[in-house]
Amino acid sequence: MLDVLIDQLGSAGGPVLIALVAVSIVATTVAIFKVVQLARMGAGRSRAARNAVAIWATGDRARALDEAARETSPASATVVSAMKSLMRHPGDRQRAQEIAGQTALDQLTELSRYLRILESVVQAAPMMGLLGTVIGMISAFGELSQRSGAIDPSALATGIWAALLTTAAGLAIAIPFYFVWVWLDSRVEDERATMDAAIGAVLSVEAGADSGQRGAAREREEPGTATRPATA
Repeated sequence: MLDVLIDQLGSAGGPVLIALVAVSIVATTVAIFKVVQLARMGAGRSRAARNAVAIWATGDRARALDEAARETSPASATVVSAMKSLMRHPGDRQRAQEIAGQTALDQLTELSRYLRILESVVQAAPMMGLLGTVIGMISAFGELSQRSGAIDPSALATGIWAALLTTAAGLAIAIPFYFVWVWLDSRVEDERATMDAAIGAVLSVEAGADSGQRGAAREREEPGTATRPATA
């Protein structure tokens, strides 16, 4: 099969085959880069973030911040941003949510970088292959039309068979990279959900702490009111 493709490089569909080879090299490079990048950024790790939220709920904020910063991951970076904001501005959950949301957006932007290239390869490779097939068939029928006498069906079949190779090459490139792109995109979406859950957990703990403080304050006020002497 490889020998046949090499032979077709000099045919009418040769430029399309060369373009498909170049596209496959670019897609392979991007796929390898994204796998390495996700591993280095810690995509999929969330244990430290969950532990930090649990410690935050106990009131030990310094230890919770240290626990969140212990692990390199998008979820931990988001939790750290929310906790630092709440430590600097206690009770201001709106500010913490905005800062943590911006951190999450920055992380998602980095995780999603170059994924559009893979998506473009998946969509363009079959069309490029079809273009090569059409060009090859036009060339085959053009050569047959110039021959005098009866047309040899085997020659026509050979020309069409060679032209269809570009479509096969385009599909062979698009199908594997489709699954790679879906897998990488699902990893990004999982990180989005994890970061949203982490932000919500930190803010929920803070909201519970604020409610507890207000309830304690009311309890301190109510006994003082009840002990006031009744007037006749």
